[in-house]
Amino acid sequence: MFLLKPILDESLPIFQQIAQIIRNDIVEGHLKEEEKAPSENELSNFYNINRATVRKGLQTLVDEEIIYKKRGIGMFVVKGAKTKLLNERKKQYKKEYILPLLEEAKRLDMSVDAVLELIKEEENK
Repeated sequence: MFLLKPILDESLPIFQQIAQIIRNDIVEGHLKEEEKAPSENELSNFYNINRATVRKGLQTLVDEEIIYKKRGIGMFVVKGAKTKLLNERKKQYKKEYILPLLEEAKRLDMSVDAVLELIKEEENK
């Protein structure tokens, strides 16, 4: 079920970290669409945290329509969840990285081609 045990820290509330771990597992293909997600008990035991905290993290994903509940069976990944998460992350990536990069390039009087050349140089290192 779990490949590596991500370390929970104080950067975000634990329930948000649990939700992010599951999102990452979906994006990375460790959890497939329509596949059963880890249960409250599994997550609680694995991370040694309160079930209520895990429940809140899972409910966050239900509210985001990333996972859904099958009463008496468990939680499952929504069909289309990976695409939805990838699209959201691409938008966030653009906002957090691309737009500030282009703004700074303008301040430095650099063309987009010059920026792309720097990226290619780094990629080839």
